[in-house]
Parts: sequence; C-alpha cells; structure tokens
Amino acid sequence: MTRQHKDFLIINFATVLFAIETYFFKFPDNFNFGGIGGIAVLASKSGFISAGGITLIVSVLLILTGFLFLGKGFGFKSAYVSIMFAFILIAFEKLFPMSAPLTDEPLLNLVFAVSLQAVCYALLFNIDSSGGGTEVIALILKKYTTIDTSKAMYIVDMIITLLTFLVFDIKTGMLSVLGLTIRLVVLDTFIKSINECKYFNIVCKDPKPICDFIVNEIKRSATVCEAKGAVSNTEKFIIFTGMTKRESEKLKQHMKNNNNEAFTLISNTSEIIGGGFRHI
Repeated sequence: MTRQHKDFLIINFATVLFAIETYFFKFPDNFNFGGIGGIAVLASKSGFISAGGITLIVSVLLILTGFLFLGKGFGFKSAYVSIMFAFILIAFEKLFPMSAPLTDEPLLNLVFAVSLQAVCYALLFNIDSSGGGTEVIALILKKYTTIDTSKAMYIVDMIITLLTFLVFDIKTGMLSVLGLTIRLVVLDTFIKSINECKYFNIVCKDPKPICDFIVNEIKRSATVCEAKGAVSNTEKFIIFTGMTKRESEKLKQHMKNNNNEAFTLISNTSEIIGGGFRHI
C-alpha cells in the first residue's frame, strides 16, 4: 500500500470519527469547542437550519475564503475533510435522529467528545491535513499578522466557545471552555505519542557489528564518530542513530545479546525530520 493510499484511509477514518464525536457527543449537549462544529452548535439553536446544513454552508464559505486569501497552497486535503464531514453529519441527522444526549452525565459525554476530537486532529495533523474549518481563519491571521498558527487557532476557537455563554447557559459555557482547554492538552499528548522516536548514542570499541545490524536488519542509517575515553584514554567510537519505538526494541535486544561492553544512551524525541522519517 502506497503512502497516498494510507493517507487517504487515515483521512476518511478520522473524518468519520470526527463526525461521530460531533453528532453523538457534542450536539446533544450543545458543547462548543470552536471550529465548524462550534459554529453549527450555535447556529442550530435558531431552529431555521440543521447543524449539518449550517456545517456544509460554513465549510464551503471557509474553503472559498481559504483559496482566495491563501491560494492553492491552502490544501485540498483540508477542503475534502470539511465537505465530507458536513455530508456525514447530514446523513447522521437522517439516519440517527437524536432528541436527547446519549447519557444523562454531561461530564462523561464531554470526556468522549474531547478524547475523540483530539485523536481525529492528531491523525489529520500527522499527515499534513486538518479539519479545514476555522483553521482557515487562523492561517489568514498568521499570514497578515505576527500571530503564529497555534495561537491564532486558540484565539478563534476561544471566541467561538465563549459565545456559548450568550446562546446557551452558564453550565454549558463552562463545560465548553473546559473541553476546549482539555482538548489542547490531550491533542499535544497524542501528537507527541504518534511521532515519538528514539535517539541512540552508543559508545563502543567496534562500531561495525552494530552498524551492520542497524543498516541490514532495521533498515536505518547511522553516523559514526571517533572518540576517546576520559578515564581509560583508549580510542572509542560513538554511533548516532534514530528510529521508531518498535525498531528501537530490536536494537536494544541486539545490544543486550551481543554488545555488553557498549555504553548506550537512549533519548525520547518528539519528532525526527528527514532521513526516511517525516518531511518538513
């Protein structure tokens, strides 16, 4: 399966999961964490249009705005997610009409809403996509001001979330602000977990067997530098290499069985760019 096919499957899975989170956990309790879903929650209160309908309208308007102000670089992935998300919501409204929340525990619904949304965003961001929506406004703010994207997104989402206090009640508004805040923390945790890799510094006398294993068995590369022991004053070598968590287990087992004299430092790294890992 090619990278494009994997990305396509991830986009569709994340979008469906995003729609499930929005329709079954956010809409019934009027939770608003910003974004298109938040706008839909506020607009649906009027009763003139369904949440799915307003989501479709706002998605199209924001996509057109994105291409107008940001150009073709805005991204077809985000546009696809926005439109697909709106149509899934409309389908859910027809197939699974809901007159009340899934449970009578708002905090339980909030936890599921926040967790599922964070997973969706993490999956989309990891393949250089997004949910479209108000991210467009954040990118426009970044282009024409000195505000970075993350701060711009937080400002836009917080403004939409605070409107919950005016449209609904204080309890719903407070839960929505809580949900937005928790989502930021959970999202950061998921993204770091997805991209987390291991970085090795291996001090040894003979680097060849270790490098051969890294190259031939793990299919990664490494850098070797000459060094000298501070106490022993003997010639040594340092191997620098990075790999995924799963690959690191293979190397650790190999080191345990074959290189007991080597001194190994293993560090967690939230992201590795280039060299067969992620692209900028």
